[in-house]
Amino acid sequence: MRRLHLRPAGALLSVLALTLTVTACGGPSEGAPASRAKAVAAEEDRVEPLADTPEPELPVTVRSADGRKVTVERAERLVPLSGSLSEIVFTLGLGDRVVARDVTATFAQAAELPVVTRGHDVSAESVLSLRPDLVIAESAGGPAEAMDQIRAAGIPVLVVEGATGLGDVGPRIGAVAEALGVPSAGGELTRRTERRIAAVTESAPAGRPKPRVAFLYLRGSASVYLIGGRGSGATSLIEAAGAVDAGAASGLEKDFTAITGEALVKAAPDALLVMAKGLESVGGVDGLVKLPGVAQTPAGMDRRVVSVEDGVLLNYGPRTDRVLESVVEQLHGGGA
Repeated sequence: MRRLHLRPAGALLSVLALTLTVTACGGPSEGAPASRAKAVAAEEDRVEPLADTPEPELPVTVRSADGRKVTVERAERLVPLSGSLSEIVFTLGLGDRVVARDVTATFAQAAELPVVTRGHDVSAESVLSLRPDLVIAESAGGPAEAMDQIRAAGIPVLVVEGATGLGDVGPRIGAVAEALGVPSAGGELTRRTERRIAAVTESAPAGRPKPRVAFLYLRGSASVYLIGGRGSGATSLIEAAGAVDAGAASGLEKDFTAITGEALVKAAPDALLVMAKGLESVGGVDGLVKLPGVAQTPAGMDRRVVSVEDGVLLNYGPRTDRVLESVVEQLHGGGA
């Protein structure tokens, strides 16, 4: 089995990249969750820029998450190296300045941009060939040699702390907006995003027992089946949807642990949260319930699966309210 480098701060990047680079998925998933996931995918396929496109006020010098001071003099050619960071730049209204994308930037406005990553590794040569004014990277991105090569060429690299929960949405938007010389737009986008997330959170049913939800990472083509723990990045999303993270509640402290019958029985999930392509890779809901221990859980017996498109599930950015709304609807609106 291929070794997975899944760290708490970088779990999102690694999981999404591995899922999006699957080359041998199973057939289309079956049942209501897959249909809802496709509908959500169509709705989520575009970002919603702010009404007024800001004009960057540069130069600015900011503190990068890696401790370096970064001076940004121009922002005409931008390279965000994750789907979440790309969403932030586009939603700030600066998408016309983006010249490349990471494999996890799956929304419509970025679809035609050249990809400068292989799997979840950055290609320094591809980035440098595009003559960027600024590269924006995740703290868990890499490899380090590639990032050093980009810096050595004189390209400013802003590192943004990786997202692990809903509380990271505002700070990440603010960090990107400040570096691009549009702090007021960053404040506006943060307020809009947090307001929308709060509205969806308040809509989640209250006053009744909360369902236990286990986040599963599935990659059938490589026989990789993992259950998320406290460091997976899914806990705050599950809790905001009016549920309990079954993996974390059962004592799983690591980001991901191999699925076993024992682990699933202990977690006792009432529902399973999965990425859409991961679900497809195991043959849909029918294939999922055949994995060790799944059929013995309340979720497996009820075939209760919450499926969300890979590129948006744990991005924790401007579209997180829509992701949360989908999870709430699937979880509390009748299940599978």
